[in-house]
Amino acid sequence: MTAARRHRLLTTNLLKATTLAAIALSVASCATNSAKDPTTTGSIPTVSTSAPLDRMDSAELANAERSIGAAYVKSPKDKDIGMRYATVLGMTGKNGQALAVMQQVAIAHPNDRDVLSAYGKAQAGAGQLQQALATIDRAQTPDHPDWRLYSAKGAVLDQLGRADEARGTYRMALEAQPNEPSVLSNLGMSYILTGDLKTAETYLRTAAKQPIADSRVRQNLALVVGLQGRFPEAMQIARSELSPQQADANVAYLRNMLAQQNSWSKLADKSQVPSSTRQPGTATTAAGKSASAAGNTLSDMSMRPAVSTN
Repeated sequence: MTAARRHRLLTTNLLKATTLAAIALSVASCATNSAKDPTTTGSIPTVSTSAPLDRMDSAELANAERSIGAAYVKSPKDKDIGMRYATVLGMTGKNGQALAVMQQVAIAHPNDRDVLSAYGKAQAGAGQLQQALATIDRAQTPDHPDWRLYSAKGAVLDQLGRADEARGTYRMALEAQPNEPSVLSNLGMSYILTGDLKTAETYLRTAAKQPIADSRVRQNLALVVGLQGRFPEAMQIARSELSPQQADANVAYLRNMLAQQNSWSKLADKSQVPSSTRQPGTATTAAGKSASAAGNTLSDMSMRPAVSTN
């Protein structure tokens, strides 16, 4: 595999993760602030709302996709249901379908800032990066900027290889929302993309120390620690404060990302991992989003690693 191909693979996964992290924050905010909260109307079965989407395992995500999808069929113009359905579709790898859902929601709510933000993230997840930038810029209002949109834009810029612009945009997000762990995490992931692992670790450790930091931030920290050859420490971080199912998902995700960097076998040898566990695993969840970048989905890199196109 060529260096360029490895970079594209890593960037794509970072964007997905980051983006998912950002989308999760955005949707959670919408659900909290909306007068019509789908978690209390009964329109979405309990299985889809009993836990945050980013903490569900693959079976729970599949159940959530079915139940939220059924609610979406009944109410395709409902903003909150549509955004949540697009989120779970993205988390299960159905980026094209997630984009189609958000297109319909955007038609029904053409001037809604939250919808435009989620639409831009869906475009990024589907690889429509220039369109995503245009949509995110249209959603942003300079007189009252939204840090989540700055973070999402940074994740997309990272996906496009415009690292300096991306980092400037992340810093604008931090000016609006100081010490926001998802943005600090995206900034750290941006440095991973250019191979500056020490700087990346500095930002990710700062992010992980924030009181509201979640497991996605710690997963990104585990990734950068593992990429530097400290695999036992990375495993410890990945498994901390999580249920066994979540820990297994994080470790599988970490193995998968390291395998894409052609690092897993070397790190496994260094840490004396039993041979039966040396094969790269498959992530059961993308979060732990992105990018973030992906991107979340780096923020949202929006780009959920958890790069957040939050």
